[in-house]
Amino acid sequence: MKRIGTFFLALTMAGAMVSCSSKSSSSDSNDQDKEFYGRGRTVGIALPTQNLERWNRDGVFLKEQFEAVGCKVDLKYADNNKDKQVEDIQSMIDEGVQLLLIAAVDKDNLSSTLDKAKEAGIPVVAYDRLIMNTDAITYYVSFDNYMVGAIQGEYIKEQLKLNETNNTYNVEFVGGDELDNNARFFFEGAYETLQSYIDSGKLNIVSGKNTFEQVTTPEWSTDNARANMKQLLADKYSDGTTLDAVICANDSTALGVTEAIQSDYSGTNHPIIVGQDGDVENLKNIVDGYQDMTVFKNVNDQAKVTLEICKLILSKETPSVSLLENLHVDVKYDTSTYNNGVKYIQSYLLAPYAIDKKNLQSLVDTGIYKWDSNNKYLDIVK
Repeated sequence: MKRIGTFFLALTMAGAMVSCSSKSSSSDSNDQDKEFYGRGRTVGIALPTQNLERWNRDGVFLKEQFEAVGCKVDLKYADNNKDKQVEDIQSMIDEGVQLLLIAAVDKDNLSSTLDKAKEAGIPVVAYDRLIMNTDAITYYVSFDNYMVGAIQGEYIKEQLKLNETNNTYNVEFVGGDELDNNARFFFEGAYETLQSYIDSGKLNIVSGKNTFEQVTTPEWSTDNARANMKQLLADKYSDGTTLDAVICANDSTALGVTEAIQSDYSGTNHPIIVGQDGDVENLKNIVDGYQDMTVFKNVNDQAKVTLEICKLILSKETPSVSLLENLHVDVKYDTSTYNNGVKYIQSYLLAPYAIDKKNLQSLVDTGIYKWDSNNKYLDIVK
């Protein structure tokens, strides 16, 4: 699992936002569109919830991308209800969509439903979250989820100067929803990056919660994260024990942790807080000094890669990395990391990047964010 190169991490921590691994091919994207046989076809997109800013962005980008090449789009949000998502997907199958693109609420809850999609000849692409225990999916489009956690761990290591000090620091982990397969990868990436310091005693987990199962946050909820952190502070830090760092699986949990620390932490220091997603409220907290870093994942690039893969599937062609070269997106093809319990899934993994106060402008450069009228905080362009 420890496959992060020093050079790549150096680029990541500098916030390099420009993809650099793919070279332009002689083919042009417009030529590919002319050969697209999926115009008029309906793509069913099932996303988890509109309660998280990240999924609203995904929905907008995906719908725009597919409609721009002539596809019809049936976009449904499941309100984080696994049974509603089953109903949504079954409805799409009954209505005869030509392709299903699914970010699962519950990684283990879709097997029988997707069996029906397979019987109907409807291809299924897992989006962002791997769907487990089914042979109905062949392709998975996401980010390098282990690297997300590794970037967080690397940031903590550098900020606490763990290689240069003999001090002992207290750290806590706040995980994501256990129903989301990605959440375990996030935790493992961060934990394994810091494990040697934990084993040596240089990092101390005061709560004793050192496994993924012990730190999960149902539904990635800000409220749940806040309540859990308040309880942790009362149980382990109310006697003046210093909390030095909190690694949060995403920005919605980081928001809850930040609020709990502001209201209930008795220490005088500022604990280093890291998250993931680049949510606007968290970016504001980075400017104001309440959160230190977020791992940014360019969902616009993810939508572009997803579109090209789905276009090829609808055209009865086989996706490959070479056919994505014209997108100029930092994406790698992986066939040996993501096993869904039935088989290894062909995965297209985009690179995440670290964002802190020093490189917020790089988010503006993506075209997804803009500065407010005072050039202080960031907002979403659309």
